[in-house]
Amino acid sequence: MSAPLPAPYDERLDVDVVVPVLDEEATLELSVRQLHRFLSDTFPFAWRIVVADNGSADRTPAIAARLAERLPGVEHVRLERRGRGLALREAWMRSPARVVCYMDVDLSTDLRALLPLVAPLLSGHSDLAVGTRLAGGARVVRGPRREPISRAYNRLLHVALRARFSDAQCGFKAVRADIARALLPEVRDEGWFFDTELLVLAQRRGLRIHEVPVDWVDDPDSRVAIVPTALADLRGVARLVATSRVARFLAVGTASTLAYALLFVAARGPLGAAAANALALALTAIANTAVNRRLTFGVGGRGGLARDHLLGALVYVLTLGLTTLALGVLHGLVARPSGAFETAVLVLASAAATATRYVGLRDVVFAGRSQPPRSSFSESSQVRRAPSAR
Repeated sequence: MSAPLPAPYDERLDVDVVVPVLDEEATLELSVRQLHRFLSDTFPFAWRIVVADNGSADRTPAIAARLAERLPGVEHVRLERRGRGLALREAWMRSPARVVCYMDVDLSTDLRALLPLVAPLLSGHSDLAVGTRLAGGARVVRGPRREPISRAYNRLLHVALRARFSDAQCGFKAVRADIARALLPEVRDEGWFFDTELLVLAQRRGLRIHEVPVDWVDDPDSRVAIVPTALADLRGVARLVATSRVARFLAVGTASTLAYALLFVAARGPLGAAAANALALALTAIANTAVNRRLTFGVGGRGGLARDHLLGALVYVLTLGLTTLALGVLHGLVARPSGAFETAVLVLASAAATATRYVGLRDVVFAGRSQPPRSSFSESSQVRRAPSAR
C-alpha cells in the first residue's frame, strides 16, 4: 500500500498524540477524556489527540467522532483496514506536528512519562523516544505469563538483530516528524511488529534513540492474541535478519566462494595448486570488494574507489596466507591429494577467513564511510536512557 502524502508542517502544533483503536467502545471515551484532561492541565506544548480507528466493527467510530466534535484538540481518523502499524503510519504521515507519538488506549503507561518522552525530540537532542518497562527505574505491574514472554522477545532482538534498545513492545513511543517521514516508507509491517521494525531501521541508520523508564500497569482485559502475534513477530525478526549487513555479506561471500572454487579448478591443471589458489583469490577478491562496497556497506560513487581496492588487497593477503597455509599442511599430510580434496580444503580455509574478511572490510576498508542502502543518515547510532519518569 502506498503511503499517504505528508501534511504540511504547522509550526503552532508541537505534538500529535495518536491513539490507535480497534473495537474499543468500552474504554475509548473514558481514556480519551482522561488523556484530554491531562494534556489540558499539565502539558506545556501545543498538542492534538488523534484517535486512529483501524477497522472497528463496534461503536468505536461513532464514539470517536462524537469526541472529536465535543472536545477541542481531538480528531478522528477512520481506516477500513485493520492493523495497528497501518493506523500509526497513516496518522503520522498525515500529521502536521513537529513530533508524533502514540500510546495504547488502555493508558497502561503513566501519562507523566509523556513530557520526558517528547521533550528531547522537540529540543533536537534525540530522534526517537521509547518508553521502557525493562530498564532500571521502571515500575511494572504485570501478569506472570506476559513478563517472561516480553523479556524473551527482547532478548531475541538483542541476539539476532543486535538491538541496543531495551523494550521494543511498550506502547508508548515518539518520533520527530521529519524522521518518521523518512523511515515509514521503509517499514513493511502493518501489525504489532511495526514498532520493532521501526526501531531496528532507526538503529541501523544511526539515529539517536532516547529511552524513558516508565510506570506501567498491565491491562487484564487485553485482547492481543499472544500465539499468532508471537509467530508474526518471529517472521518479522527473520525478515530483518535476512536484510542485515551480515546477511548481505554472507550472501556475497557464498557467491564469491563458489566463483573461487570454479576458478581454482579451471586453473589448477596448467598453473598448479599454489598459483591457481593465488589467481582465483585475486580475481574473486576484486569482485568481492566491489560488490560488498556497494551492497553490504552502501558506499557508492568513484570517490575513494582506488583506496578501497588497495585496502581490500590487504584483506586478500590475509586470506591468501590462510589458504596457502592450509594447502601446505594438506601437502605435508597427503603426498598426492586429489583435486577435489584440495578444492574442499581451500574452500573450507577460505570460509574460515570470512570473519576476518568482514572485520577487515568493516573496520579498515570502509571504516567511517559505510551507510545503510537508500539512506543518508549517519552511522553512529546511540541509545540514551533518561532517569525514570515520576
